[in-house]
Amino acid sequence: MKTATHRQRRPAEHGGTLMEFVICVGLLWLPIFLGAVQFGLNLIQSIQVTQVCRDSGHMYAYGINFSQSSNQYLLASFSPMLNIDPTGAGGSSVVILSTVQYVTAAQCVAGGYTSTCPNYGLLVFTNQQIIGNSGLHASLFGTPTTDAYGNVAQGTPTTAGYLNQSSALVANYPGISLSSGSTGQQYGYISELYSQNLGLKWLYPGGGWTTSINYF
Repeated sequence: MKTATHRQRRPAEHGGTLMEFVICVGLLWLPIFLGAVQFGLNLIQSIQVTQVCRDSGHMYAYGINFSQSSNQYLLASFSPMLNIDPTGAGGSSVVILSTVQYVTAAQCVAGGYTSTCPNYGLLVFTNQQIIGNSGLHASLFGTPTTDAYGNVAQGTPTTAGYLNQSSALVANYPGISLSSGSTGQQYGYISELYSQNLGLKWLYPGGGWTTSINYF
């Protein structure tokens, strides 16, 4: 008659098995799990940045005045995840909305010039509104001098404005033709949204941005 024998593990063997499990999880599965979490957060953020940038640009082009605090809070409510602070004191995202136009000879004359003006034939800002922390990121296209409502002054031969200020010139604008046609002055609208990357930032020491830009 055979008798069964059981081999008992020594304490050292139990400890070795635990260490193998910890090493396996730490070196293989944990980075995969954290990477999946980071990828998911970035994907969600990218979708929300694209949507909020497009929606705010459409509203701005249709005449919504985002210099008003009520409209700024409305914009911030579109996506709480992006942390857009209407007060401008903090937050991790900034929305920049701009109106640009082509300067014609008629506009120069209306501004008091005899024929042309320094910015004749160029694209200039006539309005720029910033929602969120303006210190986070500047516009890709320029930062004009504006009043409390985001308007850029027209300017005259003796006063500064978009007819003569170099700071009012638009940079990096794509090949979209804006000029004065038979139906009147044509305007262009730009919406930009810059949002600091969310999630496990210690995986990416350099930080980074999720960005969306739209033209109307």
